[in-house]
Amino acid sequence: MTPTHMRKIVKIDEDKCTGCGLCVPSCAEGAIQIVDGKAHLVADNLCDGLGNCLGECPEGAITIEQRPAEAFDVKAVRAHKAGPKAPMPRGCPSTMARTLSAGAAAATPQAPTATEPLRPSRLGHWPVQLALVPVAGEMWRDADVLIAADCVAYALGDFHERLLAGRSLAVACPKLDDVDPYIEKLTRVFAGNDIRSVTVAHMEVPCCGGLVSLVREALARAGRDDLELIDITVGVDGSIARGGRTVRHELVNERS
Repeated sequence: MTPTHMRKIVKIDEDKCTGCGLCVPSCAEGAIQIVDGKAHLVADNLCDGLGNCLGECPEGAITIEQRPAEAFDVKAVRAHKAGPKAPMPRGCPSTMARTLSAGAAAATPQAPTATEPLRPSRLGHWPVQLALVPVAGEMWRDADVLIAADCVAYALGDFHERLLAGRSLAVACPKLDDVDPYIEKLTRVFAGNDIRSVTVAHMEVPCCGGLVSLVREALARAGRDDLELIDITVGVDGSIARGGRTVRHELVNERS
């Protein structure tokens, strides 16, 4: 029988949990997964008890309790994270189909022509996918950085003028992508470049908020507590659900 001792560990209230999955990317150890529509602690030895996931639950379903539990095991965490990824949770609000009548009725589809005047692009560099952008170079020099979820540019009609103009862009999907390499890359970007500001734009669906968590952790790992993180939430109808909110990020405790 595996020995246990009293220690702090995550507790999840299934009655409060809606299965949104927002807590999953905020757990660096991968100790939380969505199972049958609810968040579950996969194993006691995968949870370090620090509670990085606490602030990510919109329902307050996650707390820290003191109880007998297996000791936190770094080797077990590495083996767990090296294994197959958990399937995407079912019932997540981001997968719910809906019709946006205002957008559908706004215009009649037309074929573009070479002579048609184009609205100027505000994109100042290429590539833009976070997996492909370099960790150093002109795009990061004295830059105002925009980290945007993939869907933001499609939902926000004036994305180029409102968000992209004057900023260096990197796009990613916190739900479908493997975010661990993103945290490592952004840590190097923030630590090695003269970044002036960081703005994160994500969709209103709960799981998309994981983009804020990974950027916040990268800032903490890079020791960039001098930078404030501007959090912008975009509605699926193209509205700015929450704009310009400053998120205070804290240094993450080093793990053994």
